[in-house]
Amino acid sequence: MTQAITSPHSSRYGLLLAAAGGVLTGLLTPLFRLLIDRISSAPSTFEVALTAIPFAVLVVVLVRRCGPYPWWAALAAGVVTMLAFVGAVSAAIWIDAQATDGSKLVRNALSGLAGGFAGAGIMAVGIHWLAAGSRDGTAWLPMLLTGTLAGTLFALDSALDLDLTSVLYPVWQGGVAVGLAMALRRKA
Repeated sequence: MTQAITSPHSSRYGLLLAAAGGVLTGLLTPLFRLLIDRISSAPSTFEVALTAIPFAVLVVVLVRRCGPYPWWAALAAGVVTMLAFVGAVSAAIWIDAQATDGSKLVRNALSGLAGGFAGAGIMAVGIHWLAAGSRDGTAWLPMLLTGTLAGTLFALDSALDLDLTSVLYPVWQGGVAVGLAMALRRKA
């Protein structure tokens, strides 16, 4: 039974499912934002956190499925994910305000880079310190690098004026979900 769980085939299948879940939540995120805008009169930071619910649910599932982690760690990882989303948006807005020179495409690429790094970084640090996180710092590097590089897709979303669809969210969430699953499996 243990060999079936740790075989390379089941590992690749689990990573494929994590990626598919990330892509699915990435497609739902812009639509979820529309729903929140219709039903919420909450402050904007809270609305941004609520927008992360589809991906936070995936993170909770990944934490529970990728090892013997306690339920409270999975729920805390979901909350960390929502906070990471707020941090990513805040970092992107701050960088955009600082980068007043240059083209809009370059500003959006830099904003996306900063937002991708902040989001993946907050998730890596937050989940690392939970009981669910790997204590090996290098286990989190694939997630951090993928999140940072995928963040630059914000420039493409902005250039194409994508509101109800997005290139950024499915790629970022799919890549970060795979990186998270890999890091959780390397628990030290």
